[in-house]
Amino acid sequence: MRRPTRNILIILFVLPLLQGCFYLAQSLNGHLEVLHAREDVEALRISPDTPADLRAQMDVAAEIRQFAIDALSLPDNASYRTYVDLERDYVTIAIFATPEFSLAPKQWCFPIFGCVPYRAHFSIDVARKEVNQLREEGYDVHVSGVTAYSTLGWSPDPLLNTMFTYGDTNAAAVVFHELAHQQLYVPSDAAFNEAFAVAVEIEGVSAWLRSRGDEKALRDYLAGLERRSDFVNLITETREELFQIYQSQKADAAKRVEKAEAIERLRARYRTVRDTKWNGFRGYDNWFDSEINNAKLGAAGLYNDLVPEFRKLFDVCREDFATFYEAAERLAWLGADARRTKLGSASSC
Repeated sequence: MRRPTRNILIILFVLPLLQGCFYLAQSLNGHLEVLHAREDVEALRISPDTPADLRAQMDVAAEIRQFAIDALSLPDNASYRTYVDLERDYVTIAIFATPEFSLAPKQWCFPIFGCVPYRAHFSIDVARKEVNQLREEGYDVHVSGVTAYSTLGWSPDPLLNTMFTYGDTNAAAVVFHELAHQQLYVPSDAAFNEAFAVAVEIEGVSAWLRSRGDEKALRDYLAGLERRSDFVNLITETREELFQIYQSQKADAAKRVEKAEAIERLRARYRTVRDTKWNGFRGYDNWFDSEINNAKLGAAGLYNDLVPEFRKLFDVCREDFATFYEAAERLAWLGADARRTKLGSASSC
């Protein structure tokens, strides 16, 4: 999709600020604080004062960034060539909200990005206030710490310490995912955007690990993808159950009971999969042990629902990233319904 000129971008950002838009103001301030703290990756790699573990991370980061350009045909720009240590475990806090008896998420609309089913805050205090307000209004709310974010290439997004929390493979996944958003972004279609980025992330990480000859890391990654697929299937089944419950003409009290029962069945199915198929792998325990509601289920679906279709399209495009991007961009110009229909039935590039 073509982007507006930078002058238009500045107007779209500044105008809401002049109108007193607190959310965009604090978001812009948070982003500027991150940018102000940047250090050059190459400078860190060669400086004798750089700690050995950080230098090793920067070496891998430089490798990942170049692989994104050379092998994945992702944007070659200033993003992910600088580094910021946030001295915390997340960069923003994302808030998802959904009515008590609906799976349709609340939408927030912004310049450039269009409408999205979440809102992110740099400040935990500001996030807490919004969460409390949404709960008072009767919404199911899900809150998640976020380790990376994208400005879609409008500013040079830096690497963050949070991207390396779960190791090199996760760092590669995050960089490929965020660069995919720079490659293609459709305003007001978060499910399309996130699934496209996840597909690029999956295919990109698999290719990167193969290029390194790291067979163990690749096996571990592919096993993780299998578990992720099982997780999505569990979530999808429960969302279908809940949809039927919410469509019924029963009283709210009865729906509330059936909703709770459906969620407990989800937890039971998860334990069965974990203890049998996964041989006791417990990496999803925290997700299932904490509160589960419509907003949390919706957030999981946002990143996963259309991924199989995009991966199929990648195969149809003969696993050529540039050709795949062109095919995805053609879909992006269609209307939302036609976009999904065409994606689901894609048999050629």
